Amino acid sequence: MRERLPVDRTYHSLWHTLDVYASTITIAEEEGISGEELDLLKTAALFHDSGFMDMPGDHEQGSCIFARAHLPRFGYSKEQIGTVCALIMATKIPQHPFDKLSEVLCDADLDYLGRDDFHTIGDLLFQEMKAHGALTNRREWNELQEKFLARHTYFTETNRRIRGDKKKAHLAWVRQWLRDNP
Repeated sequence: MRERLPVDRTYHSLWHTLDVYASTITIAEEEGISGEELDLLKTAALFHDSGFMDMPGDHEQGSCIFARAHLPRFGYSKEQIGTVCALIMATKIPQHPFDKLSEVLCDADLDYLGRDDFHTIGDLLFQEMKAHGALTNRREWNELQEKFLARHTYFTETNRRIRGDKKKAHLAWVRQWLRDNP
């Protein structure tokens, strides 16, 4: 990813992948997940945005193609790869987790919404979306953020507990910005 992603992928980058990986571990441990389940979760976190290298328009599907091509040489069974791909597909926006593991990965992927680095990370996503023509200015960005934050719900008890209040504060900040910048 470091070598193959274009420089205008400022958010969906190796840094984001490593951040999701770290958040996955933290949330999984809090949720009591360990052993093979944790290994599969960590693998899914590392592969979840790899599709941006070859299929940015459907990166989750591209991530599964990449995982299926590379995981067998590391001893992953077809069933394990199927689990990894199902977890990756659950992160597609709007997210659709189907079990505890997918809830953890979905929350890890959007963990920053309830963290102190929300504005810094959000700015990376704004720059990426602007570079790819998805929006043109800060107002469009904050309108998008307002809708997204208002609809978003963390799935795990862990993230509802440790990220929920901060996420609500970020939503209030975005709404105030929109009022102050008509």
